[in-house]
Amino acid sequence: MSIYRKHFIPLESSPDVFNELLDLLGVLPSLRFEDVLALDGPHDFPRPVLALILVMPTTDGYESRKAVEDVRYEESGSGLGEDIVWYKQTINNACGLYAILHALSNGVALDVLGTQSPMANIIKDCSSRPPDERVLALEDSTELDDAYAKVALQGTSRVPDNAEDEVDFHYVCFVKSQNSGRLYELDGDRRGPVDRGLVLEPEEDVLAPRSVNVVQGYMEREQGNMNFSLMALVRRET
Repeated sequence: MSIYRKHFIPLESSPDVFNELLDLLGVLPSLRFEDVLALDGPHDFPRPVLALILVMPTTDGYESRKAVEDVRYEESGSGLGEDIVWYKQTINNACGLYAILHALSNGVALDVLGTQSPMANIIKDCSSRPPDERVLALEDSTELDDAYAKVALQGTSRVPDNAEDEVDFHYVCFVKSQNSGRLYELDGDRRGPVDRGLVLEPEEDVLAPRSVNVVQGYMEREQGNMNFSLMALVRRET
């Protein structure tokens, strides 16, 4: 069991809440999260999809499979030269925040993000550090703290009475490496980035059928549990 030095109220899995956090951290309005209502479309948002965030139940079966898989992975090294940027989660109940960071720190989203916003500065600072130093930079960011506190109580879902209370859902981010085209699962609760064994073609985004099959696998393994939702990070014309 992880021991955390810092605790946040979990974010509601709502594009409106996620986008409000982006706004507070100066992210351009061209980068937005949208609900994915059906994996096989049609979709009312533009393609390519830059990242997917899967919201899923933390069942015993999921935890068991994760423990078996994690034996094969080690924490990544410095961000310099990495195929993907990954953040180890050290803030309790902040998996939504880490999913946002993973979505924005990789692939095309990083280019669209620009260089002038508070979020861009946070990512630039963290991505050049090894993971153990990244976690401290995130924990110590007052800009991140202040923006998160403003949105954490938004939405319609009931929030825990205490930030240290455990919740029964989790956020996992899927991104395509801009360097290799490989599909990665990024989860701060893992030992490192998980290479899902797919090299996506230049014209394939993370909502392409081969990538969707990976996401569907999570749902199918839970045998009828419907407590899943999916958000896409897209680039909109402004």
